[in-house]
Amino acid sequence: MDESSNHQSTGSMPYLIGISQILGVAALAVTGTWMSHYRGGFSWSGPLQFNVHPLCMVLGMVFLCGDSLLVYRVFRHETKRATKILHGVLHIMALIISLIGIIAVFQFHKSSSIPDMYSLHSWVGITTFTLYLLQWILGFIMFFVPGVGFAYRTKFKPLHSFFGASLLVAAIASCLLGITEKLLFSIPKDYSKMVPEGILANSLGLLLVAFGAVVVYVLTREEWRRPPLPEEQALSIDFKTLTEGESPTEP
Repeated sequence: MDESSNHQSTGSMPYLIGISQILGVAALAVTGTWMSHYRGGFSWSGPLQFNVHPLCMVLGMVFLCGDSLLVYRVFRHETKRATKILHGVLHIMALIISLIGIIAVFQFHKSSSIPDMYSLHSWVGITTFTLYLLQWILGFIMFFVPGVGFAYRTKFKPLHSFFGASLLVAAIASCLLGITEKLLFSIPKDYSKMVPEGILANSLGLLLVAFGAVVVYVLTREEWRRPPLPEEQALSIDFKTLTEGESPTEP
């Protein structure tokens, strides 16, 4: 009975999560192909240093960020602590990789005498990264640091979930702006002629949108939320009773 009800509760979720991974890996592959085949490859110095930026941002701010949000849907029967640690580790990996991408583009701009922070892409991108860093810090304090009150965690959790999904959408929006900006700089005369590079880059944009749409859809289905394990539910009720003086039988 339990296995049947669990199967019914997840429904098509495992298939959608599988699709999201295919889309994410495809987006990474297309980004790598674009930067290596059409833009000359990767390097940490010289003109090719820029190419590190889009690959790191797609990997960090989109793919790893999206996967970290899906952790609580995928690992439904593991302990809350283990799931929480994996969620936090994926987020910090996303931050580190994204920071490498940001450093790469600023160093490239400096060596090429290109102004910083003048485009809409750069404004949206740096704002998203800054808020993402703030989100991680607040999440670490609220959910990992001992001594934070149960009531504070309960109130913060919906905001944490909302901004997690919102920042993924903002990161994808920044990527779309960056793709268009790069094409207009690299192939301004040929972009409108539907050349292969333009088609490949536009396809990358569609893959990113599709990845984000699938992830957000899975996150917003209430019936797919991770159910608390019996011991977690009992511990939560006991802790709330001790800290707030409420009876477990009260609504």
